[in-house]
Amino acid sequence: MKKEVVFLQDLQQMGYQQAWDYQEKLVAENLKIKKERIDGEGEIETVNYLLFVEHPPVYTLGKSGKIEHVLINEKERADRGIEFFHTNRGGDITFHGPEQIVGYPILDLEKFGTDIGKYLRNLEEVVIMTLNDFDIIAGRSAGETGVWIDAQVKGKERKICAMGVRCSRWITMHGFALNVNTDLSYFDHIIPCGIQNKKVTSMKEELKKEISVKEVKKSLQRNFEEVFQATLKEI
Repeated sequence: MKKEVVFLQDLQQMGYQQAWDYQEKLVAENLKIKKERIDGEGEIETVNYLLFVEHPPVYTLGKSGKIEHVLINEKERADRGIEFFHTNRGGDITFHGPEQIVGYPILDLEKFGTDIGKYLRNLEEVVIMTLNDFDIIAGRSAGETGVWIDAQVKGKERKICAMGVRCSRWITMHGFALNVNTDLSYFDHIIPCGIQNKKVTSMKEELKKEISVKEVKKSLQRNFEEVFQATLKEI
């Protein structure tokens, strides 16, 4: 079976709007290629990407999110140096910040399977396998997207990785946010993902020590290649 090439780009630290604009650019380029192929004018293949980035503190609210899940007002957010964006991904409110790995796959699902549910489960699997590499046992929570720890233990459920995606003509954008050494106090001012009475955690919180973000990225890369049967090429 032929492995698809996915170009890996580590954007390092980048503002949310700038990264969003960059994703939109890559998606638009792929949509143009698709349209030209359909119109019989082109032969160029769509290009797949996996972007890694860390954002300055920001709350993002998905299409189905409720503004009342943000528990502090605009002035309080400004005082704390937290940006805020309504975004076009699925899901509710979440936080992005330093020491959190955000992964944005820009994939043509016509090459990986045109099933959004399967795509989300595959993304979850990449993160679950990565956490297992660091001796953290994680899994899924029925009916709730993302990666959880102790999802079946009432009162102990805690989310370690949030997910929210958008798909346009089978081209994906947005993705996952894995808490590595993330400052979890930022989650106190929102109802994360709109889910009441469940905690948020991080790799640092679970292991009681600082974790190398670089090593986690390496693990994510290996597991992404395995789950998606892809070959990553750094650019």
